Amino acid sequence: MEIVMQLPSLPPRRLDSHKGTFGRVLVVAGSRGMSGAAVLCARAALHGGAGLVRLAVPASIQPIVAVAEVCYTTIPLPENTLGQAALAAAAVIRDYAADNDVVALGPGLGQSGAMPALVRSLSGAINRPMVLDADGLNALAGQPEQLRRRPAPTILTPHPGEMARLLGIDGATVQAERRAVAAEFAAAYGVVVVLKGHGTVVTDGRRLYVNSTGNPGMATGGTGDVLTGLIAAFLGQGMDPFAAAQLAVHVHGLAGDLARDAMGEPALTAADVLRYLPAALRNFS
Repeated sequence: MEIVMQLPSLPPRRLDSHKGTFGRVLVVAGSRGMSGAAVLCARAALHGGAGLVRLAVPASIQPIVAVAEVCYTTIPLPENTLGQAALAAAAVIRDYAADNDVVALGPGLGQSGAMPALVRSLSGAINRPMVLDADGLNALAGQPEQLRRRPAPTILTPHPGEMARLLGIDGATVQAERRAVAAEFAAAYGVVVVLKGHGTVVTDGRRLYVNSTGNPGMATGGTGDVLTGLIAAFLGQGMDPFAAAQLAVHVHGLAGDLARDAMGEPALTAADVLRYLPAALRNFS
């Protein structure tokens, strides 16, 4: 296992660049009561440098997420009675994914009975790099073999509980062997794993990076959604999946440290991490 220490940078921006140069990111997220997860993820993709961000959400929350940010566009999805994406949304998402470079799937989707089938359908059919987070991961709990059907690179961003559910083991085992669990899973299923927590682990089964930025103030709802959007943005700019995850984890934690220095840990929110992303990213582009 190669232990990686050096951080990558974003590719340089040519003078003749246009918005298509820096990646089209499709974020599939949100549900009734969890519109914030979708907004945080999509806004992070914008701050991470994506040229175009499209946010696909259940139709009933489209007006909410549309007014939260003027720089992305929104897509209404068929929904169920709970305000979550219905299985019929799969066809809509697949069509839009074909016109995008990266898909971020999971934040705030909810856990309806149809969600596992929806996520499995999308993960196997979308031939685009994908970042799977939150309810996108929960939908694959106990069925990680579904990841072998992915036709394009995949980055998973589980916290220890989600990692435990994927593997069908207890969270204490994951925490006790964070590096080994993440690396073995990544190697077995051909994915990049970002195992979140103190000393976030990034690995593709061959390389391993342990992050040193971040602080306890970031242990608050929504910070993972910001990370997912940031990884997707870096993928859209052409970075290798491992490098994209590595840089995103470092910059995300650094933004949290800058926010902590400005306001302290107890008051820190995911929106504050988002606010400090541009400053954290300044030296890596």
